[in-house]
Amino acid sequence: MRFVNDLVPQYDLTYADVFMVPSLSALASRLDVDLSTPDRLGTTIPVVVANMTAVAGRRMAETVARRGGLTVLPQDIPLDVIRENLRYQKSRHPVFETAITLGPTETVGAALNLIHKRAHGVLVVVDDEQRPIGIFAERDAAGFDRFTQLQNVMKRDLVLVDEMTGLPEIFGLLNEHRISAAPVVDGDRRLVGVVTRRGALRSTIYRPALNARGELMSAVAVGISGNPAERARALAEMGVDIVVVDTAHGHQIKMLSAIEAVRRVVGSLPIVAGNVATREGTRDLLSAGADIAKVGIGPGAMCTTRMMTGVGRPQFTAVMECAAEAAKHGKHVWADGGVRYPRDVALGLAAGAASVMFGSWLAGTYESAADTLRDPEGRLYKESFGMASNRAVRNRTRTETPFERARKELFEEGISSSRMYLDLDRPGVEDILDQVVAGVRSSCTYAGARTIPEFQERAVVGVQSAAGYEEGRPQPTSW
Repeated sequence: MRFVNDLVPQYDLTYADVFMVPSLSALASRLDVDLSTPDRLGTTIPVVVANMTAVAGRRMAETVARRGGLTVLPQDIPLDVIRENLRYQKSRHPVFETAITLGPTETVGAALNLIHKRAHGVLVVVDDEQRPIGIFAERDAAGFDRFTQLQNVMKRDLVLVDEMTGLPEIFGLLNEHRISAAPVVDGDRRLVGVVTRRGALRSTIYRPALNARGELMSAVAVGISGNPAERARALAEMGVDIVVVDTAHGHQIKMLSAIEAVRRVVGSLPIVAGNVATREGTRDLLSAGADIAKVGIGPGAMCTTRMMTGVGRPQFTAVMECAAEAAKHGKHVWADGGVRYPRDVALGLAAGAASVMFGSWLAGTYESAADTLRDPEGRLYKESFGMASNRAVRNRTRTETPFERARKELFEEGISSSRMYLDLDRPGVEDILDQVVAGVRSSCTYAGARTIPEFQERAVVGVQSAAGYEEGRPQPTSW
């Protein structure tokens, strides 16, 4: 990356401060771009879901990995729950979505409580052999009370898709029958998953992030307090693919000791560590044994660190300098936070990040870990909170004494509760991934780059005023 006319500003920059200018390109289509990440982890799109308790759960991890990205499960989840989540995630199909299932004698109320867990919007009614016998959508509940059994309201005229059917044929079949989703079955007619028309299309564009065993990739966070090495060892034994050593202020002796301890017990397993915002912090994390440094102090949407402490750094400059330092060691950085639009993901990559990490943008989706709620007007929403908020501290310290918990709860640097409404046009995480990936692919074509490393080499960036940024925003109302 270089600045326009090689005019490097003498002050730090946020994503909103910069823009990218087009270059000569030989690419005919955005589909010619390969977004495999240069950190060689195996991810095929440069998106990492942040380890926020209200966002990153097993549904998010499964869905994002199926589309090529990565989700980091939070550090405050007990190990027995992590073990079950990893087992679940690694057993999921790499192409077809996981079905929501109930038996025929279950109630409409039970189905309605589950149906918003997945973006595909259907529940498959199965017999004792896990064979589909009906399908239920929310609209099928109209006119029935919540205690009505599903066998009395489900649609019995099923369109079943054989798991060996090609994706274009699946799309054609669903299109022919004018249905949005259908159960996928194996040769014994047992349920494998669910496929949608849009899902079939996506699977021809995206490639899943798989480990060497062909399983969807997984990552779990470890804190620096307590015994991080013990937790990391347990995670490695469970088969986690990536360990993320995580704390708000990563450039401290306790972090460096934690990285060294974790490295001793996980062997060659990739370690991501952070957060930092300087060359020195990046160098020290990588020298301690991390493969990737996580960059970002205070840019997150739910983070109040900069307003509370005055500490932090504009994200574009932080990523640019930390990525340059990591490159000297043959390693990489992730840009964590500060993302509001797809443009910000592209600019984080242009600055040198191997992947871009965000969480709050995904909080209001079907797949986020929080429960789906309704406001008095009937609108669906989820509650999100920052990982340094009072609410997160209470969760993280639940095993400590009431006195110690009360002391720690006095201090917070995050928002404890925020309503994230589901966008009716884009209610699933895949809808947001489509936006991000389309934007990044187009950015690459404007730069004439087929890969992320080429993009980082060819990107030309300029500095703009607040008016310049505003000029690029679409007009939200009529003229």
